[in-house]
Amino acid sequence: MSHPHVDVITRFYSAFQRLDAEAMSACYSDDVIFSDPAFGELRGAEAGDMWRMLCSRAKEWSLTFDGVQADASTGRAHWVATYLFSQTGRMVVNDIQARFVFRDDKICEHHDHFSLWRWSSQALGAKGLLLGWTPLVGKAVRAQALKNLKAFSAAR
Repeated sequence: MSHPHVDVITRFYSAFQRLDAEAMSACYSDDVIFSDPAFGELRGAEAGDMWRMLCSRAKEWSLTFDGVQADASTGRAHWVATYLFSQTGRMVVNDIQARFVFRDDKICEHHDHFSLWRWSSQALGAKGLLLGWTPLVGKAVRAQALKNLKAFSAAR
């Protein structure tokens, strides 16, 4: 029999498959900490707004997930998102390992791990392939992602 936190993770990714950012955000605590290589660290409402922005802009979208495991305090999952990166019109297949921490049956920490070099080589083409491994490209990707998120949040 699986732990109830497996259900929380499954609900989160099932909502993501449907691009339902509100259902995804409902799985988070109000003070959630999210991190990934593209956005860096986001807290609270910023994390929910990131999912709202990504879901609202998704094109040619699909998501699969597996390997969901959880216990009373932590969990993990593997997921793969396939989508059209709108800034360059290039298809991206992003393979991600997620780690979770739970409090009061909600996700209070969510950390996604993936190769920013692999992502940037797909999303940015030759520039990403040649320079995506450098800290400079990582910093530029995070700056653009946060700029987009700030504009999206301000327009809400």
